Amino acid sequence: MLKLNHVTKKFGELVAVNDLSFAVEAGQVFGIAGPNGAGKSTVYNLITGFYPFEGEIAFEGRNIAGRQPHEISKLGIARTFQIPQTFPSLTVEQSVGVGNRFGARGRFDPAYVESILAFMELTPVRHEPTGQLSLLDKKRLMMGAALATRPKILMLDEPMAGSNSNEIRSLMESIRRINAEMGITIIIIEHFMKVLTELTSTLLIIETGTKVCMGDPETVVNDPEVIECYLGESYG
Repeated sequence: MLKLNHVTKKFGELVAVNDLSFAVEAGQVFGIAGPNGAGKSTVYNLITGFYPFEGEIAFEGRNIAGRQPHEISKLGIARTFQIPQTFPSLTVEQSVGVGNRFGARGRFDPAYVESILAFMELTPVRHEPTGQLSLLDKKRLMMGAALATRPKILMLDEPMAGSNSNEIRSLMESIRRINAEMGITIIIIEHFMKVLTELTSTLLIIETGTKVCMGDPETVVNDPEVIECYLGESYG
């Protein structure tokens, strides 16, 4: 569904992503992890059209290199960000509606907006200005607004950051339901390894923009190189 082939991104002399190749299959929950500064968010920015790069990124067999972020979104790739991004002056309902108007290409569907509000447990705060939401509800709203565009792939960038254990369990359940009930492929960057081992079917570890290991989570977290560069000997 999504393939990166020998993708490299340099910022001056800094190589942020180095000859990276991997593939995400339709229906997967695909995880990406690695040390701070490993290039994880840069990979997201390349997939979603924020930076030019060397190599090829293909979505459903189509090369999307050179396309603008709004074009890639309309093809069916939506994302969230590490720091919640909302429209502070809009209500929750209006914000989800913006996502739907954008993704629907003029065919606004109020019933679908209603279903997303319910699905993401946002109905009780639908009339609240987004700037007044709790962190958990802001995270739910980012996911909801992205889902309102009707994506085929939802890319989540550290959705658990700053959350307590109860909030993490709630967000994990939402992600499972998005994947299972809506049939949306998930790519997730996360530092909480327990989240990745429980949610994902394939886990990619990168360091300094280079693939270290990729495979099923149990194999990856027991790989000696992954333990050395990222998890540490005390892991487990």
